[in-house]
Amino acid sequence: MLANFLNKSKPINFIALLIIFFVGFLNSLYFAFFTDGFTGDKLLKSTILLVLFLVIFFMYNFIISKNNLTLDNSYAYFFFILLVMGILSDLIDYKALMLTVIYLLFIRKIYSLRSEKRVLEKLFDSGFWLGILYIEEPFFILFFMLIYMASYLHKKITIHTLFVPFIGFATPLFLYFTYFFWFDKTEEFTSLFKFNLIFDIQLYAQKKYFWLLSSLLFFTIMALFFKSAKAFSINDTFRKSWILLISNFTILIFFLLFLPQKNGSELVFILFPISVILANGVEMIKKKILKNSILFFFLTGAFIVCFFL
Repeated sequence: MLANFLNKSKPINFIALLIIFFVGFLNSLYFAFFTDGFTGDKLLKSTILLVLFLVIFFMYNFIISKNNLTLDNSYAYFFFILLVMGILSDLIDYKALMLTVIYLLFIRKIYSLRSEKRVLEKLFDSGFWLGILYIEEPFFILFFMLIYMASYLHKKITIHTLFVPFIGFATPLFLYFTYFFWFDKTEEFTSLFKFNLIFDIQLYAQKKYFWLLSSLLFFTIMALFFKSAKAFSINDTFRKSWILLISNFTILIFFLLFLPQKNGSELVFILFPISVILANGVEMIKKKILKNSILFFFLTGAFIVCFFL
């Protein structure tokens, strides 16, 4: 059964899930590029997109395994692949995928603070990647809370840890300002600091997103409820990572709600904490029939959304 197959983290699991993704990728690619014919240029663009997806999956797997965010299984990767398939038609875009890569680089530094090694370097890097994300979308400023939450949870609050993320954050912004100053276009730089709070969720009310988000929120809240009871009862490193995951998830909800421009691709950012939370929830289930039912529900749902919605 599916639960037995995913119960261990093996290379064959990674490859099998990539094949499932590749089927959905070809379907989305056809409608995005090849409905009006085949050209070498379109083939090159498709190849680059596939490479970016592979980078994202390898980075995701690395973050999960390196920081012990789940047990030794493939549940998180399974959920991440399927959830990406759910919004795949919105992710056939270079900009969305590059932002996802940068976001994962940022997240990697945040969760790696559980280790005592090179703390200031990690904080600088997290601020640096956040600065790049901020240039593209100023509402990423909310993630400063995640940096300091991670520092607080791992007891690394000092004068240095308070200021180093700001220095990292300011570095790409200074370079960005220098570019516009050289070409006398500083008004474009100052526009980064103008926030327009627009609470518009009409896109998420559409049939595809409504059912997708409703299902995810239901299962994620259930997983949080069951896993938290165990995670909070033990004062260990995972407890801190679990609190960080919940914080990450909460910040992303506000980020998505107040994001002024929505096209569906922004949902990829919340897939990281959701997939990890779901994986931890599934790990708690003892009855295999229930575990397999949930896994098959997500597998079936991903294919329905990917191919028919």
